Amino acid sequence: MFLLAGEASGDLHGANLAKALLHKDPSIQLDGWGGPKMNAAGVKLHRELKDLAFMGFVEVIANLPTIQKSFKIIKKYLLENKPDALILIDYPGFNLKMAKWAHQNGIKVFYFISPTVWAWKADRALIIKEHVDRLYCILPFEVDFYKKYDVDVTYVGNPLLDSVDAFRPDDQFLSNNNLTERSYISVLPGSRMQELKRYFR
Repeated sequence: MFLLAGEASGDLHGANLAKALLHKDPSIQLDGWGGPKMNAAGVKLHRELKDLAFMGFVEVIANLPTIQKSFKIIKKYLLENKPDALILIDYPGFNLKMAKWAHQNGIKVFYFISPTVWAWKADRALIIKEHVDRLYCILPFEVDFYKKYDVDVTYVGNPLLDSVDAFRPDDQFLSNNNLTERSYISVLPGSRMQELKRYFR
């Protein structure tokens, strides 16, 4: 199987998915495009997140050559290796295009974490219906939404809950960051480095 994530949150969810798949079948081979968490979970990475994680119209336009190169690299790998399935993780701008291409080339497509097309561009549900073999959503109401478009959809629950359950505080966090014993508020604006740079400049 080939897992395709395009941002840090996808790397986290892809890693948890990889762990679950390997727990069910330790012999399964997982290849993909992701980050360090997916790699640590047992996914053999062929490229890293930095080659895909662009957001916003201007940044996407500025990096079109890199994005187009990424498409070519993934397509070449999929054609040469013919995985049992392509598992797309969120990241709709890139992954919906990849779903269409993979489906047209006879590759089974699973989409883990539904794009929020119900909030914007609902007609994209038709793209999912045509090019995705099975959709796995994390919000209960998404099932009814996609069933209106006759999409093969399964509700799997929100993986963030698993992440919260798995969290273990770092006893050395305060001392490692030269902080005193007091209350702190964390500001967490997003998962992409460009978001952090924009908000904190």
